[in-house]
Amino acid sequence: MRAGWVGVAVAFGVAAGLITTGCGPVAGHSGGGSAPLTSPAASPSGSAPATSAPATPSASPSPSGPPPAEVLAPGMSGAAVRAAQQRLVALRYYPGAVDGRFGADTEEAVWAFQEAQGLPVTGTIGAATRHALADPRSPAVLVPAGGSTRVEVHLASHFLVLYVGGQVRLVSHVSTGGGYYYCSPAGGCGYAITPTGDFRTTAFMPGWVTVPLGEMYNPVFFIGTAFAIHGDTYVPLGPVSHGCVRIPMDIAQFFHSLVPTPGTPVYIRNA
Repeated sequence: MRAGWVGVAVAFGVAAGLITTGCGPVAGHSGGGSAPLTSPAASPSGSAPATSAPATPSASPSPSGPPPAEVLAPGMSGAAVRAAQQRLVALRYYPGAVDGRFGADTEEAVWAFQEAQGLPVTGTIGAATRHALADPRSPAVLVPAGGSTRVEVHLASHFLVLYVGGQVRLVSHVSTGGGYYYCSPAGGCGYAITPTGDFRTTAFMPGWVTVPLGEMYNPVFFIGTAFAIHGDTYVPLGPVSHGCVRIPMDIAQFFHSLVPTPGTPVYIRNA
C-alpha cells in the first residue's frame, strides 16, 4: 500500500540509518523498514383577589419534567457509573473493571468515546455524552478497504481504532507527536512528529523497553524499532510524545495480543 510522503521519508531514513529520532531505535536492533472516540412553575399561577375576603391559595404548580440527570465524573461511584461502564464495554471501549467506580481507566475510555463521537472532551458524562452513549455513531473509517484486521490512528482527534475480522474490536485514546524540536541522546535532532502513511507492524517487545528517549511498555513497532504503539504512564489529552503512539497502560497490557505481528496494517492520518 502506498504510504504518505512523510511516512515514506521516515521509513527510508530509519532503514538507511540516517534517522535516529523517533521513540527508538531500540539498542541492539536494526531500524528495518516498514511496509508502507422560566420553569413554568417558577412563579405562582395567580395572586390573591384585591378584596378584604381571604384569598384562595393557589394550587402548587407541577414540575415541567424530571430533574436533569447527574453528571458522572471521576471519583464517583454507584449504579449509574456501572451502567456507563457496561455501555462503554458494549461499544468496544475499555473502562477497566466494571465495578461502578469512576477511576482513571473509565475516564480515559470516556475521553476516547468523546473523541470518536466529535464531542467536547471533558472526561465526564453529562447530557450530550449520555445521549451519544444511547445513540452512538460508528467511529469514522479512514481506510475502508484497508484489511479486515488493521489499526487506524486518528492524529487530529487523538484516538485509534483496532478492527479485527472487519469489526471494531477496540477504540482507545492516544497521545502522539507533540511537534516540538528535540535532540536525541543517541544523536540527531528533529521535530516530534508522528509520521502519516500506510505501515505494517514489524515487531513486538514485551514489558518495559529502554530506548534513548526513555521507556516504552509492550511496544508494537510499525517502523523498524523506531516508532511504535506503546503503553506509557503519561497519556494526556494533548499530543506530547516524540513521535510514537502512546496508549494508556491498562490497554497496553493486552493490545499486542489483539494485533498479529508482524504484518498488521497500521494507517495513520491527520484526521
